[in-house]
Amino acid sequence: MSLFHDARDLAPALTELRHALHREPELGLDLPLTQAKILDALEGLGLEIRLGTALSSITAVLRGGRPGPAVLLRGDMDALPVQEDTGLPYASVINGRMHACGHDLHITGLVGAARMLAARREELAGDVVFMFQPGEEGQGGAKIMIDEGVLDAAGERVIAAYALHVVSIDAPTGFAATRPGPMLAASDAVAVTVRGRGGHGSSPHSAADPVPALCAMVTALQTAVTREIDVFDPAVVTVGTIEAGTAANVIPETARFAATVRTFSDASRSRIRSAFERTVHGVATAHGVTAEIDYVEQYPPTVNDPDEAAFALETAREILGDGHVFEAPKPMAGAEDFSFVLREVPGAFVGLGACPPGTDPATAPMNHSPQAVYDDGALPHAAAFLAGLALRRLGTPLTPPTGSSPKGTRTTSPQERHP
Repeated sequence: MSLFHDARDLAPALTELRHALHREPELGLDLPLTQAKILDALEGLGLEIRLGTALSSITAVLRGGRPGPAVLLRGDMDALPVQEDTGLPYASVINGRMHACGHDLHITGLVGAARMLAARREELAGDVVFMFQPGEEGQGGAKIMIDEGVLDAAGERVIAAYALHVVSIDAPTGFAATRPGPMLAASDAVAVTVRGRGGHGSSPHSAADPVPALCAMVTALQTAVTREIDVFDPAVVTVGTIEAGTAANVIPETARFAATVRTFSDASRSRIRSAFERTVHGVATAHGVTAEIDYVEQYPPTVNDPDEAAFALETAREILGDGHVFEAPKPMAGAEDFSFVLREVPGAFVGLGACPPGTDPATAPMNHSPQAVYDDGALPHAAAFLAGLALRRLGTPLTPPTGSSPKGTRTTSPQERHP
């Protein structure tokens, strides 16, 4: 059998589904329109389907023809609060919402995998759990689905879990990459309120100005990162907002800033939190003001199991061809709530190129951009790859594709594009 060529036969239907999803993006945990479209697409496949209670999730179980363990495949469903500016004929019809991160491709690729695996159920020595997940973009939908039992939906804990994420930059359609160990960062959100004593701008000695204290905190935090964090286990602290004051000649009572913190291990995460809190309070004391810190640990680092990462790369080579697969040299500082799944079971998170033909991957608008565009041609790659992961993990061998890469794809290597 050739999974990729079978997936290409599904391409028209998958493209139609993807465009329908893209036109009506939904945010957060409540995605009724998206859920309904997915349920329609899964109808007739003989899946055991359970809907979420705290969110609009879908858990679908495919029972294999022979006994064996269960594996999980995940696709996230939610969009972003972004006003689309692509000019696509299937652009979002809902103002202020867009599938700017490519989750519409993730859903559709998972639907394609479900159709392909359902047609091969007799070959499966085990079961497949399809995890259609809302709320990846900050709401922790994966954690909620875990709490509602997705990892045990087949009757026993899945032995492995896989997810992919398309990228609109860096790689043409069909290039896949992952790595052992950290793949993505932990993400924490911090809000700091600095409280002083207001007064007239001409007499700062009669007040306690929170503004210079805040400025000192921002610069001191950058120094703390370079002095306290191992360069081989890095951290990023970015202050994204600063708010203070109402007039040039008024010393305000309060000043505020908000930051994102990214780390790649639990140890670094713990250390940077301690350094952050100590630095802010120390600077506040030095300036005669006080500080309140709201430090929210959001997503842990996404850490691939080394064996499962190697297995995913091997599977990608069999399906996509050697020239379209490479081991990522380093993790990325984005975050993903698939990290919660990988904390519970071994698995791998894989990047998949979806930069449209004729667009330079080095300069294309990136994920989350209002101009981000993803190639429909990535849908067969996603479907075939996800299906192949489940088949091989449950013991079904694959037939390698003819030649070095699937028909109709480029063979330019990432090294050739980025010398």
